Amino acid sequence: MEYIDDTIAAISTPVGQGGVGIVRVSGPDAIRIAGEMFRGRRAPFDISAAGTYTMRYGEAVDPSGGKVIDEVLVSVMRAPRSYTKEDVVEINCHGGMATVRRVLETVLGLGARLAAPGEFTKRAFLNGRISLPQAEAVMDLILARTDESRRIALDQLKGGLSLKLEGLRDSLIEICAFAEAYIDFPEDEIEVKTNGHMLGRISDVRLELEKLSRTFDEARFFREGLSVAIVGRPNVGKSSLLNAFLERDRAIVTSIPGTTRDVLEEGLNIDGLPLRIVDTAGIRKADEVIEKEGIKRSLYALDNADYVLAVFDGSENLTEDDMELIELIRDKKGVMVINKTDLPPGISYEAMSGSGKKQVRISTLTGEGLAELKSEIIRANLENWDEEREGVVITNLRQKLCLDNAASALARSEAALTGGQPLEIFSIELRDALDGIGGLTGAVTNDMILDKIFSDFCIGK
Repeated sequence: MEYIDDTIAAISTPVGQGGVGIVRVSGPDAIRIAGEMFRGRRAPFDISAAGTYTMRYGEAVDPSGGKVIDEVLVSVMRAPRSYTKEDVVEINCHGGMATVRRVLETVLGLGARLAAPGEFTKRAFLNGRISLPQAEAVMDLILARTDESRRIALDQLKGGLSLKLEGLRDSLIEICAFAEAYIDFPEDEIEVKTNGHMLGRISDVRLELEKLSRTFDEARFFREGLSVAIVGRPNVGKSSLLNAFLERDRAIVTSIPGTTRDVLEEGLNIDGLPLRIVDTAGIRKADEVIEKEGIKRSLYALDNADYVLAVFDGSENLTEDDMELIELIRDKKGVMVINKTDLPPGISYEAMSGSGKKQVRISTLTGEGLAELKSEIIRANLENWDEEREGVVITNLRQKLCLDNAASALARSEAALTGGQPLEIFSIELRDALDGIGGLTGAVTNDMILDKIFSDFCIGK
């Protein structure tokens, strides 16, 4: 694929103060621009003479007046041996924002254009250095919140998913070419043995795609975080449970019912699994306007959570609000949390057993049962993870939809072949499957989809 013909630049380090700030420049004029604003500290040096993977110490100067902007280290990476497969220069200066911005302004003044979000990685993809899943893995690696999230992103960045899919795609291309040869020469009838062989290979590919698609449900938790809603009537210990998980007083806890009026979301890491845990207002019948709005938001959090912690007061009998909650969570994935086990029991466990949900008994005051509850969250949501993480997994919805579309097309191609439909129909379905896989890897691209993917990146990546 041809290189893009302009030069882009952006700050690649986070906003704020730091020891080092980096301005990245990529494109055909990158080395020229760096050369015009670089001055060797001890002796003159022409950056255009620098070899790839070399670094030079000197000063960044304003070419218009010759004033020194900062002491810098300039790294040179020549095409095609760079991140973007273009000439890339990174200007390392001191990390104050005024300094970094002044360096960037100078670069832009010498002919570079400010990069769009993710444009460096987009160029790496367009120039054939990485596949689309690898490009998405770059963002996953930047956003990784746990070591397991980092490992998954790194596996994708190494190209494991792309290699697997390319192998499956090559197999389908062979079958498609074989079928279209018969379309071109209709006087040759496909033998039953050949027919069966094609069906077997298509079935194998479809099963692999379906297996890969199933990894999404659990792998996405490591990318996005498992959404967990803590729900229950007022004063059962929901906010206390959040504080116990976080091991600090994040939510206000009082004996007054209805203290929590809004949803409160916090991040948490349990054994490498990132959680987005939401404390909600108590769910009960209410007339007060603000409390009713809080309850409305609680119900929304319950409906949209991946997993629900339904909290009950183990020291009291079940109330009408408790029974309504049991009905609300009946079809939701979750666990019933019986709190206040440090007090004499008053709840009827038998009355709760009809929900089909596992019960875990805890005390947010003493910490009893919290370890078991954390283990249950892991067990319930990562049942197949030990098996899945041995192979390639997918982590975002775009990838899953591409796989599902390809698998559906293959199922239709199998039906066409076994149903005696014309080979042209069989061939069309195979090509739809190839487009689905190609859309995932980037072999088949759409500008709107690419713009959406890379718009989620930070500017300097």
